[in-house]
Amino acid sequence: MKKYLLFRIVRSIVSIFLVTTLTFIMIYSLVPRRDVFKSDSMISKLNSQPDKLIDYKDNAYNKMNYIEYLDTKSLLKKVSNSGKEVTTAHTQSNATAIKAWAKKNGFTVHRYPQNKNYYVTRELSLVERLGKFYGNLIHIDNPWAIHDAKNPNLPRYLKITKDKVVGWALVGSGTKYKYQIYFNKAFPYIHQNIFHIDLGTSYPGYSGVAVMDVIGNHQGETKSSEYVFPNGNKMNSSDNVYTRQYQTSAKQDSMAKERYGGHYTGTEQEYQDPSMIGTSFRAGFIALIISYVISIPMAILMARFKGKWFDKVGTGIVTVLIAVPSLAFIYVFRYIGSAGFGFPDSFPTKGAEVFGSWVLPSVILGLLSVSGLVIWFRRYMIDQQSSDYVKFAKAKGLDDGEIYRKHIFKNASIPIVQGLPGSIIGLISGATMTETIFAMPGMGKMLPDAILTHNNPIVIALVFIFTTIAVFSILLGDILMTIVDPRIKLSTSGDD
Repeated sequence: MKKYLLFRIVRSIVSIFLVTTLTFIMIYSLVPRRDVFKSDSMISKLNSQPDKLIDYKDNAYNKMNYIEYLDTKSLLKKVSNSGKEVTTAHTQSNATAIKAWAKKNGFTVHRYPQNKNYYVTRELSLVERLGKFYGNLIHIDNPWAIHDAKNPNLPRYLKITKDKVVGWALVGSGTKYKYQIYFNKAFPYIHQNIFHIDLGTSYPGYSGVAVMDVIGNHQGETKSSEYVFPNGNKMNSSDNVYTRQYQTSAKQDSMAKERYGGHYTGTEQEYQDPSMIGTSFRAGFIALIISYVISIPMAILMARFKGKWFDKVGTGIVTVLIAVPSLAFIYVFRYIGSAGFGFPDSFPTKGAEVFGSWVLPSVILGLLSVSGLVIWFRRYMIDQQSSDYVKFAKAKGLDDGEIYRKHIFKNASIPIVQGLPGSIIGLISGATMTETIFAMPGMGKMLPDAILTHNNPIVIALVFIFTTIAVFSILLGDILMTIVDPRIKLSTSGDD
């Protein structure tokens, strides 16, 4: 079992790597880089300022790992650090020093059209881009993560203490985040800031925001909570105090410094609505329950009364559901739910805080998968009816209800359990139309939006996340299958 799990985990990681790498190569090789600016309104605003336009574009290409870009200030600093003092003056000696440094380091020298200052760019190969992507993928916080020249005596430690703001926590100094491990009432109750995944920076949508923040951070309006701060003040604040990060003196906000003291004053904000991934998962999980609660009993009854009126009616309903296009299905049930039952036909109408906002998207998403599940499970139940163990049970005198309940359903539950994790990822990633029609801020809607706006980092990140969930859900399905039926072994031994 352990050997099998190790092998599957390694194979899963390799699969994630291959799918993500292939997507990365296709996007950076086949999609023209100029297309990333098609949906960017800033381009038209900067057309009259060519210097700023060049800086804006090259900064975007730099963040997306197309090129390495140094503006005038950064370039002069690099050249000066190499031992040759240069200034912004347009002299021959400055030009010679800059060109010599650029040639040595593989950069191409350019000049801004208006102020004539120098800047440099260097094309990154696909290998370099992939190297940067995977090299920055995982960040591990530690007491030596912060290097602040103006704070040379910064203490460096990790210790468990009862903090004045958050209570018991593993607190760090010299780390990027103050609270490395902490506890609160939010699921899963134990949280950490030690390991962070970096999937790049979003552009052009959510420009300049880390991709993981776009996908994983809460949304909507800010939410305030009451805290007692280190300075003794008790007040309501929308600061997410668990995300306190180190800031240099130059970047510190005076109010935050007074509130927290020291250098750990940077915080993210608290928002009341779930994140994109949380929105998709919540709707998908409710839809999964709905689809299985309807599909399994219906399929069992159809199989048990095969050829009779219930089976014929059920088959007709399933056939109609399959024949109706998904788009029409969503709009019809959306109208019925809104006009007949008063549920909001758009998610933002009442927002994520109101249960009614989740009803129609989740129910419709669940109903969309009912037909496929019924057909698959009915066929499986019918196949089981002709099995030897069923014939033996009938020979023993057991009635049909007992045979179905104690024997057929028990064996049929194995593929159900195995398919549950896969169904979850299918509902989360396949909710594109539902989330779009109901204007739900989830991952299903985010993927086509990112493709249309050429937000390459978001596309790659979502492919990475969907692939990771899908691959490990298959592994989880196998493990759950062995729990339901201990006779199933995931590994063989001896001569088996």
